[in-house]
Amino acid sequence: MRARLAAAAAAATLCLAAAPATAATRLPPIDKDPARCERAFTGNTIGQANAVSDKLLDLRQCKLSGADVSGKTLAGALMSDADFSKAVMVETVLTKAYAPRVNLRGANLTNAVIDRVDFSGADLTGATLRNAVLTGLTWTGAILTDVDFEDALIGSQDAAALCANPSLVGASRAGVGCRSGK
Repeated sequence: MRARLAAAAAAATLCLAAAPATAATRLPPIDKDPARCERAFTGNTIGQANAVSDKLLDLRQCKLSGADVSGKTLAGALMSDADFSKAVMVETVLTKAYAPRVNLRGANLTNAVIDRVDFSGADLTGATLRNAVLTGLTWTGAILTDVDFEDALIGSQDAAALCANPSLVGASRAGVGCRSGK
């Protein structure tokens, strides 16, 4: 009896110690509405913090280089593979957005509120994030060369994640407050 209990306990321990289950992100098909990219200019109007909206803000693969979406709320936006290079996004609210591989090269996100956004593999080369609020972000594989973080409000865990990014060097690294220099 004790041997059975010990075997059962050992089996349970092995099951509990197994690697955590991970699932690939599954997204709905890209919206076929020909005006879907234009919704960036109106943004969402409902539930900023919870990314609640009357319609999905699907900006995936949109070409919005140089667009001015200042002051818009892009909560819950799907932005993967979108081009926002040189976009003016001053005081834009990005909460719970999904933005892997988004192109934000040279974008101006001064005074933006950026909360719980996945920037995995995104290119932020030369972007301006002055006085922005940055919390709960994923930066895995993001390119952060020459990003201006002057006076940005960055949580300690977010700063640690930024400092671990090898593309964060020089003045950008100092702007985040990284202790060791590269």
